[in-house]
Amino acid sequence: MSRYRPPVAPSTALITRDGFERLRDELNFLWKEKRPEVVKALAAAAAEGDRSENAEYTYRKKQLGEIDRRVRYLSKRLEILKVVEDVPSDPEAIFFGARFEIEHADTGETSQYRIVGPDETDAKLGWISIDSPLARAALKKRVDDEFEAQLPAGMTKFYILRVQYSLLD
Repeated sequence: MSRYRPPVAPSTALITRDGFERLRDELNFLWKEKRPEVVKALAAAAAEGDRSENAEYTYRKKQLGEIDRRVRYLSKRLEILKVVEDVPSDPEAIFFGARFEIEHADTGETSQYRIVGPDETDAKLGWISIDSPLARAALKKRVDDEFEAQLPAGMTKFYILRVQYSLLD
């Protein structure tokens, strides 16, 4: 069995100011607080002797690798992210940062979403990635526009009820 993984399609490098701050805070926490703590625990576990049967040593070694991977990812990602802080020139159309309400044409149910960067999505809050099929289909649409999006359940039709931009947070 090969360890080859096909390359992942690059995600859009946009983020809100709050999202950027959260990622930067996570990087600082991991690098300045969590990693030194794990390294200290790893050194203590290594001092106990036989590493092949030392569960604490194995666990800490794995934990350190996970922290290092996340630190490497965040370091590279923060360099390329573009922070979007301005409302677009056409605030009646859906663009990055828009909060919008849609109605499902089939069921009449309404849903509210906000388009954010791929690094800050949150399904509970209705924050969807700009790379998601729904967001891609909704981009540049206005109130009362109709659009279709290819979702896991199939092609679905929606109507736009409201588009709003508050200060991008």
